[in-house]
Amino acid sequence: MIFKIFSKPSTISDLELIRKYQQSGEEKCIGELFDRYIDLVYAVCLKYLKNQEESKDAVMQIFEKLIIQLKNQEIQNFKSWLHVVAKNHCLMYLRAKKSEKSFESIEEIQGVFMDSSSSLHHDNEDDLEKNLVLMEKGITALEENQKVCVELFYLKQKSYNEISGITGFESKKVKSYIQNGKRKLKIFMEQQRE
Repeated sequence: MIFKIFSKPSTISDLELIRKYQQSGEEKCIGELFDRYIDLVYAVCLKYLKNQEESKDAVMQIFEKLIIQLKNQEIQNFKSWLHVVAKNHCLMYLRAKKSEKSFESIEEIQGVFMDSSSSLHHDNEDDLEKNLVLMEKGITALEENQKVCVELFYLKQKSYNEISGITGFESKKVKSYIQNGKRKLKIFMEQQRE
């Protein structure tokens, strides 16, 4: 249990609380639902996010959403519906986090393959776009094994072991393909910019 709002539980059902909220707009109805299901929502969030602080934040965000969503939502079983809402919230959060990580990965690749003065300053979006196009062109020019390993490592954020499992290459070979591919790509990028 992370926190409770009310000390005395009400005998009114979930659906009656929702109807009361829809008719009156009284947020204390949402507060009571929050009090009843906070442990369930927290458990769902913890299952997906695997981080206590992120899960606590997610719980608060989910119940803030309820204030809006419950105004005109037809619900038959609130507990099941809330479980799905919590799960979807966590999955969306993880997807957004992964997208953010992918963008950071692209920046990391640029930092690795280009000199820092042109790659890390995004003041000029045309330069950024040109560099990304060049990088894609350079990756396609790599030997097939290097290309596959570089894409999996930098763009898909796979570990050496995961790449080994996907490709069937030994871990030492994976490391070698990535290092050689990175070196060739860096040379390619430098030659294209001259």
